[in-house]
Amino acid sequence: MTTTNYSLAELMIVAASEAFRNNGEVLASGLGIIPRLGASLAKMTHSPELLMTDSEAFLVEEPIPVGPRGDYQPKYSGYMPFERIFDNVWHGQRHAMVGPTQIDRWAQTNLSVVGDYRKPKVAMLGVRGLPGNSINHKNSFFVPSHSKRVFVEGEVDMVSGVGFKAERWSENMRRDTMSVGVAVTDLCVMDFNGSDNAPRVLSLHPGVSFEHVQNNTGFPLLKADDLKETPAPTEEQLAVIAQLDPHNLRSKQLKGNPAGVRTAEEVAG
Repeated sequence: MTTTNYSLAELMIVAASEAFRNNGEVLASGLGIIPRLGASLAKMTHSPELLMTDSEAFLVEEPIPVGPRGDYQPKYSGYMPFERIFDNVWHGQRHAMVGPTQIDRWAQTNLSVVGDYRKPKVAMLGVRGLPGNSINHKNSFFVPSHSKRVFVEGEVDMVSGVGFKAERWSENMRRDTMSVGVAVTDLCVMDFNGSDNAPRVLSLHPGVSFEHVQNNTGFPLLKADDLKETPAPTEEQLAVIAQLDPHNLRSKQLKGNPAGVRTAEEVAG
C-alpha cells in the first residue's frame, strides 16, 4: 500500500495529464491552474511532443511554471503569434481543457448564462471562443465540484459549445473536426464514448462510489467495462508538479480542500 502524500488537486492534475496522452503534435491548452498543470505535466513526462506556449507569443520546450516567475528563464523554441494560434484551432490541431458552467448528457457545454437567456439568474462572460473552438478541435472538461448544477438534467441553459445532440446540427455543418475528450472532476474521470455517445465513468477517485457519482449527476451514467480507481500520483509526478507550481497555487483550487495534502489512506477514507 502506498503511503505517498498527495492532494486531491494533485490526483486531478495527474488525471488531467492523461487526457493529453498520445495526442501527437497538437497545441495543448489547459484553462485554469489544474488543467494547465495537467497539460504541462503531460509534456514534461509522457508526451514531450505536445506544443505549448508561454501564454504570450512564443512556443516553449519546457512549460512555464504558474505564478510569479522570479528569475526563471523560459526555454523558447519558436514564434507563436496570435494568427498562428487560429491556424491550429481551425485545423483541429489543438486540445483544450476548459471549465464549463454546465454540461449535459450530449456533452454540450454552457459558460454564458444560468436560467432563461432573456432574463438569466446569473450572467457570466458570454460564450467567448467556445463555439468556434468546440466545433474545430478536441475539448476536455475540468469540473472542480461535481454536482447536478454542473451536470444538468436535460439540456444546458445555453449551448455555448457543441456536443453530440443531433438536432443541434444542420446537414451542412462539418462534424469531423469536433471531438470531446474526458471530464476530470473531483469525484471521477468520465468520457462520452458509450453507445450513442452516452456518458460513462472511466475511473473513480479513491473512496468514491459509482452510486455517489450518479447521485450527483443529472443524467444516467454508464460504467466503463474496465471501471477502475483513478491512479494515485507517483513520486516522480509529484516532483514535476512541485517544479511547475512552486507557489502551491494548486492547493487553492478546490473547495473543501484548502490545505490539500492527504495520505492515500486518508483520501480513501
